[in-house]
Amino acid sequence: MKAIVRDTYGSPDVLQLRDIVKPPITDDEEVLVQVHAAGVGRDVWHVMAGLPYPIRLAGYGLRAPKNPVIGSDMAGVVEAVGKNVTRFQPGDEVFGIGKGSYAEYVCAREDKLAHKPVNLTFEQAAVIAIMGSTALQALRDHGKVRPGQEVLIIGASGGVGTYAVQIAKAFGAQVTGVCSTRKVEMVRSIGADHVIDYTREDFAEGDQHYDVILDIGGNSTLARLRRALASLGTLVIVGGEGGGRWLGGTDRQIRALVLSRLVSQKLGTFVNKENHEDLLVLKELIESGKVTPVIDRTYPLAEAPEAMRYLEEGHARGKVVITV
Repeated sequence: MKAIVRDTYGSPDVLQLRDIVKPPITDDEEVLVQVHAAGVGRDVWHVMAGLPYPIRLAGYGLRAPKNPVIGSDMAGVVEAVGKNVTRFQPGDEVFGIGKGSYAEYVCAREDKLAHKPVNLTFEQAAVIAIMGSTALQALRDHGKVRPGQEVLIIGASGGVGTYAVQIAKAFGAQVTGVCSTRKVEMVRSIGADHVIDYTREDFAEGDQHYDVILDIGGNSTLARLRRALASLGTLVIVGGEGGGRWLGGTDRQIRALVLSRLVSQKLGTFVNKENHEDLLVLKELIESGKVTPVIDRTYPLAEAPEAMRYLEEGHARGKVVITV
């Protein structure tokens, strides 16, 4: 089968299209999926680059990648199932998470898959699992968003942000999105009640205070974020860039957790817990019309390096997709 592989960590230049052996089902709870599309996200970029360095200590390989094939989010058709798999059978259209999804086939655990929403294409379904579940858990489990609350989403035009805007609206919140000028109309089109163009306006200035703030991949100081947060409000930091090769932005997350013990505001972060149940929640939101994946561009498998370069530029409105 054809796959995008790399032998070392690095820039998109290390990625190559090669013929490799189709992955076997090695676990009784695994599902072999013929991949139709795969998502391009910062999570994949970090695994490709091996940065920050703790990524390598998390099981991806210290000096060189353990799994040469990159990719996580995907959608496709079930080819075969392990003997203990009960939810799926060959021919089912599915979406979810399979490590090494930039390939014609990938093995995935049964508990990290769900049946594809009937109203989506494979390209749309391929970008749901990681970004959608991250937004869901940030708002529902950590922000505890309730109807009528004021929610600020910093990074509203990105992969997680476009889901967060729509999910917060589905929860009954008043949503303000923060993004750049060229992305304002897109953020407004997916349901944001207000949009702040950060090149022209500072969300931390003025009299508006928010019950919940999601800071997605941002680098605002905690002091600045707290100025915009209600006295009993909740800040949820989702990911983060910067911070160098070792910390990668985690220093700000750690400081938020420590400071949260000393102030009335709740300041925190979390790690997405990938699971079948949240995929079903997202499927229901999508099939009911409350959430729609936002796709910026698609690239064929052979152009995966170009897709990663486009992601690096930071101009994507929504998600980038690789078609297989």
